[in-house]
Amino acid sequence: MSYLKKLNIVAPALLASTAIFSHHSFAQDSAETSAIEPEQQPVPKEQSDKIGWGPFTVGGAIRANFVIGSYDTDTPAPSRGGQGGDIDLDVFRINVDFKQGDWLGKFEYRWYNGYNLLHTGWVGYQIDDNQQVRAGVTRVPFGPGPYGVSQSWFFDQHYYVGLADDQDTGFVYASEWGNWLIDVGYFISSEGNWRGDSADSARYSYDAVRWTSTVDENGTVTEGPINGYEERNQLNLRAIYQFSNDTSSTDLGFSLQAGQLKGTRADDGNHWAASVHMVNTIDKWLISTQLTRYQFNIDANNPWGTDELIPMGAFDFAWTVASNGWIPAMSVSYTIDTPFIRWLDYILPYIEYSSIIKDDQSFNDSQLITIGAAWASGGWYIYSDVGISDGNYFVGNDGDNYNNIDGIGGFGANGNDEWNYRFNINFGYYF
Repeated sequence: MSYLKKLNIVAPALLASTAIFSHHSFAQDSAETSAIEPEQQPVPKEQSDKIGWGPFTVGGAIRANFVIGSYDTDTPAPSRGGQGGDIDLDVFRINVDFKQGDWLGKFEYRWYNGYNLLHTGWVGYQIDDNQQVRAGVTRVPFGPGPYGVSQSWFFDQHYYVGLADDQDTGFVYASEWGNWLIDVGYFISSEGNWRGDSADSARYSYDAVRWTSTVDENGTVTEGPINGYEERNQLNLRAIYQFSNDTSSTDLGFSLQAGQLKGTRADDGNHWAASVHMVNTIDKWLISTQLTRYQFNIDANNPWGTDELIPMGAFDFAWTVASNGWIPAMSVSYTIDTPFIRWLDYILPYIEYSSIIKDDQSFNDSQLITIGAAWASGGWYIYSDVGISDGNYFVGNDGDNYNNIDGIGGFGANGNDEWNYRFNINFGYYF
């Protein structure tokens, strides 16, 4: 049976993903390397119960998040669980899958605390076992798999510059030719802004966005008229070659991306990214590596006063990201089957590292280290992670000052590059 046909018939038993409050929760199926796979949710060995109605299947998830870490003050950034040492409801979501003959589709809508958004909404056609097309809000084919290299709840730093699990509006052609998986995409725009308080960031995945902040020559951030960028006319190509022997398998590939930026109170620009990536499976070990170069080419004559930063947003919040840089990333995980524990299907421990290495030498690089494990039991999927970072505003906020563009530990200038930590447990039930 072909790889593409298996993906449409067999529910993922291991290591899939979802998104949660102010970010996402996620794990990755090592078999999912082509954009032809339907967007999936974590389901362990026993398939979660869903409601069938003709060609439609209805499911969903509810997730709660416990966090304790380097938190001392409230900030405008999405805290993804509030202050240290508390538990909050993260997200409720509804999924509708459609399958009628060779036609298929997927819809997913999510409700967060204070905002809600469309995560996925596409229709597709299965040309044959090896080819599929889809149109709508769908995942961009970039990187080694749907969720980059990461198995953890935090993802790696690719996600925060829009280069992992990015949902945009357009068309994808996905195919399998022998050992090659080839995905081609054209995206008219990002997935768009939905219902929230921000100007343009009520969305799931990170995009170049418009915001209502301006920055003076001293770096002071103040409110101003809407400005920034919208993504337009993006092209993607991903090619992965799969080879294996009796004891191991390797998926070796590359990804390319290029598109336009429509400016508001700023000149139009463009962006591109190129990546090489590899996934190695050895027995129950999974080793994923990726190296990416990305650039946002914009003019410095803009309301934030530099071409080295660009506003990007998701989860109803926008802040600046370094315009140009390199991102190395690596994840190592091991699947532990648990037949000796009846109520537990498997455990997935992992360790991950990634960094945004910025071209501007006055900026501090942004590193993220994650050590944790995922636990699967029936309809439950639980992440227990420790995230340590010197440049990720989802990991602690000690010393952050959002009144200055250089004042926080983030993905841009990263002026507050102190190491913070976050211990995170995410409880998810899927139905």
